[in-house]
Amino acid sequence: MEESARPEAGRSEKNSAANLYDWIESLVTAVVACILIFLFLFRVVNVDGTSMVPTLEDSDKIVISRLAGNYEYGDIVVLTKTAYSDESIVKRVIATGGQTIDIDFERGVVYVDGRALDEPYIAEKTSRSLDFSGPVMVPEGCVFCMGDNRNRSTDSRRSVIGMIDKRCILGKVVLRLWPVTKLGTVR
Repeated sequence: MEESARPEAGRSEKNSAANLYDWIESLVTAVVACILIFLFLFRVVNVDGTSMVPTLEDSDKIVISRLAGNYEYGDIVVLTKTAYSDESIVKRVIATGGQTIDIDFERGVVYVDGRALDEPYIAEKTSRSLDFSGPVMVPEGCVFCMGDNRNRSTDSRRSVIGMIDKRCILGKVVLRLWPVTKLGTVR
């Protein structure tokens, strides 16, 4: 009777080893898939500073999509501008290639193609000009970006940043991860 129990024990050990191998293989595949997705399609970015208040706060964690390539008014983007900073910066697209931007700093109104923008997302009206002098046409392949906290934001109004070549945009903000109480899409 002991001899017949022995082969079943061997099969049980083989099944356990096969199950363990399957679990490890599945785990490794899932990890590799996540790495590839976040390497090529999405990226988690930390917001540094208050230039996007009230929309985004300092230390918020956001997810950007690298798939977007056609940016338009209102999109929140993460970009690099090494002439200004080695760190990535978060701003809102205000105008795109071929559009004309002008700002009336006395009234605090931003105009695109002669029309005043309705900007419910800003912290306060735009009174800081930095070194902007308009009207200015945005070149094709570029965007004009500003922070939502207009009077505490260094953005396309400053010549060191200026027009943003779309190739400098890392991606479009699609989701806020942190704080958890504000988890969701960002507008």
